[in-house]
Amino acid sequence: MDYRDLDTELRRRRKEILVRIVGAFDRGDFSTAIGEEAKNIAAEWGARCEKSENIGAEVNERIAAALGFSMAADTNDISALAASALKRSEPEEYPLTVLESTCNRCPAIHYAVTGLCRSCTAKYCQAACRFGAISMVDGASKIDSSKCKKCDQCRRSCPYGAIVKATVPCESQCPVDAIKKDETGRSRIDFDRCISCGRCSVACPFGAIVSKSQIVDVLRAMASRETIALYAPSWIGQYDATAGKLRSALEKAGFSGSCEVALGAEVTAIEEADDFRSHLAGGKPFMTTSCCAAYNEFRDKHLVEINPYASKTKTPLYYTAEILRKKHPNAALVFLSPCFAKYREVRRNPNVDFALNFEEVDALFAARSVSPESCDAMAFDKNSAKEAREFGLSNGVARSVVCAWKGDSSDVKPVVINGLNKESIGQLRSYAREGKCSDGNLVEVMACEGGCIGGPATICSLRKAQQRVSSHASEGQSIGEVKNPFADD
Repeated sequence: MDYRDLDTELRRRRKEILVRIVGAFDRGDFSTAIGEEAKNIAAEWGARCEKSENIGAEVNERIAAALGFSMAADTNDISALAASALKRSEPEEYPLTVLESTCNRCPAIHYAVTGLCRSCTAKYCQAACRFGAISMVDGASKIDSSKCKKCDQCRRSCPYGAIVKATVPCESQCPVDAIKKDETGRSRIDFDRCISCGRCSVACPFGAIVSKSQIVDVLRAMASRETIALYAPSWIGQYDATAGKLRSALEKAGFSGSCEVALGAEVTAIEEADDFRSHLAGGKPFMTTSCCAAYNEFRDKHLVEINPYASKTKTPLYYTAEILRKKHPNAALVFLSPCFAKYREVRRNPNVDFALNFEEVDALFAARSVSPESCDAMAFDKNSAKEAREFGLSNGVARSVVCAWKGDSSDVKPVVINGLNKESIGQLRSYAREGKCSDGNLVEVMACEGGCIGGPATICSLRKAQQRVSSHASEGQSIGEVKNPFADD
């Protein structure tokens, strides 16, 4: 089951915090109002929760993160943090933080024998263990953790499934081993290794790893100047509403206007096709795509040897923002994205001011009583190409490059990396080490399974999002049939 289909207490808490922050901002006297909200939320959550001893601390920490701060801040004085959020000049550098009170201090990864053990004569588990870590005690197998090397052979060998691997969800899901425990047992993020993919945030069932929101920065911009939303192609898949209705909803929620980043994706596809041609002409046997921010961070931090084979083409956001900045030099440009890694890209791009993820946009709609499904549809000044609208789907970027390719399409042999994990990272390492890709020559890399529609801050299932994005894409012309989207600008 896709977790996004589940209406969990955790999702409700995250959304409620954001909704209350927007409400406090809209009422005025923000710092005082949010301090009062913190007390009210703690009382309400405490009344409905079985474990209420840390509710006050959790509420304060969640509000602090939603105000844009890490847990290094003084989370005991929410009013002071709110006042600081109203004054800051730019968001903090790294998008993720670990809530101190909420981290459950999960036991380290280990193997355990359950009551399903039948003390069989074959004792496959003992035979499979090469480290002498398994013995029979009181008629059942027992694992000596001091000898266990976590090789997994015992679990695989047991015909009863009696041996289980107890994992730490955030650690297990991190593809680059960026999460470790400190001396207190709490999880900590090593930002020198972190690629901001957000898999840890999705994995933690306590919601202890969260993004630091820029919603206050966006609210301030809305109140003082023209503020334009640049929405990722995957956003269309989040609601059961047409793209025109979603544009209308953004304006009702406070944006001055909006632009689909799919327009920039057309430029990326065309430029990437040209870059691919240059790679092949220069004797390089393959090229990886460039639009996934988490993959770009992964390359720079963990696999620099693949950089000569990576496209130098800019992302769709880059091209879209570059054009809009020329037309709206004083506006606040806000990127709407499902991705935490894009926060880092936005911070480094002088043409983009802020980023909001899809959960934050949904909370903004709720706080300001905006229902996209009920809005009147707005017309588009320019319609983006079909393939560009599919950039948020796995294999969408590769398809767009094939479509933009000038020549025999059979020369392009796509390989799709559908999610960064230990296995796919090993695959990329082998490409870089050997200097060739035996599977093809155009390697599309997406950090999230399913593509951007599987990002950590999406609000609907992959199945629904894919159907909606594909439906919207089908209304557009092919890249080869449309003119440059910014040609008249």
